[in-house]
Amino acid sequence: MEIIRWILLILHFVGIAALFGVWFSQLKAIPAGQARILPGMMHGAWTMLITGLGLVTYLELATDAEINHMKIGIKLLVLIAIVVLALVNRKKERVSAGVMWAIGGLTLLNIALAVIM
Repeated sequence: MEIIRWILLILHFVGIAALFGVWFSQLKAIPAGQARILPGMMHGAWTMLITGLGLVTYLELATDAEINHMKIGIKLLVLIAIVVLALVNRKKERVSAGVMWAIGGLTLLNIALAVIM
């Protein structure tokens, strides 16, 4: 059963890397007003959401680990905000700098919450 946790954790990291990597690749386009929500950002956000929920479910059902529900709740809200921003703006030809910086900042916040809390 431990292999399930490792697979979910690795896929969660892949989702983080996809979302943040694709966002980071557009840093030059953001000030130029040419930034877009690319498919890799959507795939990364959905991967993070699904694997994160899978990890919490696994820890709740298969282990006696103490889970910080406040941390999980905050991380879930941040990730939902990222997904909503990306979904609302995904079909636009150009996305405002504020939206792009919000997505990048919220992604970094989610990483910081995972490491610090």
